[in-house]
Amino acid sequence: MLETNRVEYKRKLTDEFEKEIVAFLNSEGGVLYIGRDESSVYPLSNIDELQLKIKDKLKYNITPSILGLFDIIVDEFQGQKIIKIIVASGSEKPYYITKKGMSQKGCFIRVGSSSEPMSSKLIEEMFAKRVRVSLKNIISPRADLTFEQLKIYYEAKGLKLNDNFAKNLDFLTADG
Repeated sequence: MLETNRVEYKRKLTDEFEKEIVAFLNSEGGVLYIGRDESSVYPLSNIDELQLKIKDKLKYNITPSILGLFDIIVDEFQGQKIIKIIVASGSEKPYYITKKGMSQKGCFIRVGSSSEPMSSKLIEEMFAKRVRVSLKNIISPRADLTFEQLKIYYEAKGLKLNDNFAKNLDFLTADG
């Protein structure tokens, strides 16, 4: 089985590990194998300890949280134990390596069999979709919102909001 846009092999757990997971999250998901490549197996020691280390790296080094989007399985290849990490495509894209931030150094996407840095434009587009979708679904406990402060702000900038602005900006629920 060759590396593809959905399959990645690593001989051992490396410092670049999170990059591959982030790329799967920002793409269509995938499977990362540790302890093997296309045809060979590389013995792993302390499998239980390695699984915990992987879980901690995924839990603490990637933002937003990816808990529930991956599974760590001990599998076998050529009679040896390997680790198989199944990663789903995330719904809160873009995902990024926390210490590198939401930037080209922290955001990756799968292109063929490699993980490539995302362009600033793609990062912004993914983030805009995530924010737009999540903000639209937040319902205010107050039903008497007038958005007067927003009107004042726009007028101070020399812009005029028409009567449909709240609807056009998705500020209103279906029932108004």
